[in-house]
Amino acid sequence: MAGHFNKTIPSRKKDNHLPEENRISEYFSENVFGPEAMRQYLSKEALKAIEEAAKLNRPIDRAMADQIAEGMQSWALSKGAKHYTHWFQPLRGTTAEKHDSFFEPNGQDTGMERFSGKALVQQEPDASSFPSGGIRNTFEARGYTAWDPNSPAFIMEKAGCKTLCIPTIFVSYTGEALDYKAPLLKAVSFVRKAATEVCQLFDAKVTDCTVSLGIEQEYFLVDRELFHQRPDLMLAGRTLLGHTPAKGQQLEDHYFGSIPNRVLAFMNDFEEEAHKLGIPLKTRHNEVAPAQFECAPQFEEVNLAVDHNSLLMDVMESAADRHGLKVLLHEKPYKGINGSGKHNNWSIITNTGVNVFSPGAEPEHNLQFLTYFIVTMKAVYDHADLLRASIASAGNDHRLGANEAPPAIMSIFAGDTLDHVLDHFEKEGKGVQSKESKKSINIAHIPEILLDNTDRNRTSPFAFTGNKFEFRAVGSSDNCAANMIVLNTIVGNQLVAFKKEVDARLKKKGTSKQDVIGDILREYLRHSRNILFGGNGYSDEWVKEAKRRGLSNIKTTPHALDAFLSASSVKVFTENGIFTKKELEARAEIRLETYTLRLQIEGRVLNEMVQNFVIPAAINYQKKLADNVQTLLSIGQPKTSVKAQLDIIAELSKGINEIYVLNNKMTDERSKANKHTDAHKKAIAYCDKVKPLFDQIREVADNLERVVDDVEWGLPKYRELLFVR
Repeated sequence: MAGHFNKTIPSRKKDNHLPEENRISEYFSENVFGPEAMRQYLSKEALKAIEEAAKLNRPIDRAMADQIAEGMQSWALSKGAKHYTHWFQPLRGTTAEKHDSFFEPNGQDTGMERFSGKALVQQEPDASSFPSGGIRNTFEARGYTAWDPNSPAFIMEKAGCKTLCIPTIFVSYTGEALDYKAPLLKAVSFVRKAATEVCQLFDAKVTDCTVSLGIEQEYFLVDRELFHQRPDLMLAGRTLLGHTPAKGQQLEDHYFGSIPNRVLAFMNDFEEEAHKLGIPLKTRHNEVAPAQFECAPQFEEVNLAVDHNSLLMDVMESAADRHGLKVLLHEKPYKGINGSGKHNNWSIITNTGVNVFSPGAEPEHNLQFLTYFIVTMKAVYDHADLLRASIASAGNDHRLGANEAPPAIMSIFAGDTLDHVLDHFEKEGKGVQSKESKKSINIAHIPEILLDNTDRNRTSPFAFTGNKFEFRAVGSSDNCAANMIVLNTIVGNQLVAFKKEVDARLKKKGTSKQDVIGDILREYLRHSRNILFGGNGYSDEWVKEAKRRGLSNIKTTPHALDAFLSASSVKVFTENGIFTKKELEARAEIRLETYTLRLQIEGRVLNEMVQNFVIPAAINYQKKLADNVQTLLSIGQPKTSVKAQLDIIAELSKGINEIYVLNNKMTDERSKANKHTDAHKKAIAYCDKVKPLFDQIREVADNLERVVDDVEWGLPKYRELLFVR
């Protein structure tokens, strides 16, 4: 592949797939079998059955399932769908689907569309090739998908084909969960019940709570033709080689800047499709790094929010293809600039419309708010390592602790106002008056600015942002169910413990409920205060301070995943019915295997790039220089006139030899690591022995890239990947 061909900036065809000029409200959820569609196609009895299944966990009998399936099929056929699928989220990190046609022949040349309640409620996809962590053998293929009435069915359109997608859980033949959704539903049900019982200490009218989630999604865009010329981007999702360009993000001119035309057209495209699928996208903007962007929806119930985020990633990739682009969801696709994450904005809302994390005008007098804040704080403190494990991945290891993401140290940011309130509450049993702040900027026609009770701390992994917690440490490619399972379980567990403690102390005569709650909260606060940190999480001082406080700083995935099988983690999951010990062991093993496989792929790709691109490019340029030297000397030029060429030739020789040795060493270490049969030992070997060599190889390769003639370098460089719009 010639260098000149690689450097050709791709031509762009005029894009005709632009959104219609109409209001979002006119087409929002038009491809969703939601309340409006169900009212048209289902009976009142069927609607009631779905509502009771979703809210009260009541099963739907087969006769009613047949009726619902008939209505759902009629709606899908009216939309042009010819196939249906059980849409699920296996533990490999992407969604899965197996399409079946509605059509069934009833004669040699006749047939009709059929869709039964049995096909709606349950199917049996081949489970043999999905990750199971040893729950079943490869030859044991049976697995089941089961309809989740909490999440509405939808029509997905790709390449002109429309398919009815039915959100489902995925379990093994023996009943263990093989997906993200099943345990998430358990965790959400658990925390809802626990939160409701605690709310009733303050308001007897509360009979239910919902868990609210808003997921901000960061991503990079790259030109599709340039993407296909980078084997590392194609196969590993990130650049394994490439020196940083002269201009990166140092001017900070990309953040919230004007959105490039081609990117804006892509955004409009995927937003329209997302809105038709009921995904309530609200915000879009340029992010900090060049070619990095973000979109964010409005808040939804957590199960639906997770489904929508998984669906959104698929929608974005399809739309990008129509615009000659590729979406990069890797946490760190480029060295030297910001990586990408998902900011999970989490809160709990009562059925009376109260956000339990809303401090109100006087948080020091809002005992319900203080209860939920301090209980959450204690849960995070007691299970910080487990929360860290929930976001552990090969990609996120590159991002956590870098200069754009929270560190691997789990901490909570509360803000100055709440820090002050908590201090007084702990020491004196009461808060301090906190008034709403106002500030004028001395421009006559500009109104006064009302300041929030908290600022934002971008360096905090778990920040309180006014009426919610923002879990900022989640990776951009993650399925958010993984961390939401953990967060909701540990908070639910602490709410249960808190309620038991309150009830036990209230049995003693002469003790008021308010005093009991206050005493317990102060004990929690003293116990877990070390988790509060409002300073710069990027600083070396915080690393030292966190160590003094006894907070963990687990930087790599294999070590972080140990927390899943700690005694406290096993207890919190098994006693509350979220996972069995077998399921926990399986998930830990799957994540270890996934980590190892990611590094195996990166090692193989890096090996090939060194052999097929880097070394040949360096040798070719070296030969050009050598020919030039020989020519100049042959015509009588003095040796001093070719000193520069000889110095470069020597530098190239050194680099070629160094990278050749390092590449062979990396291959040897991979071979040694692959001999381990234990998943944990294998992952540790890849982490400690193989992965460090990636950086050493890259350093040499990037130096060669700086020296070698641009024409000879066969790989698109950062300046093209990041700035070709």
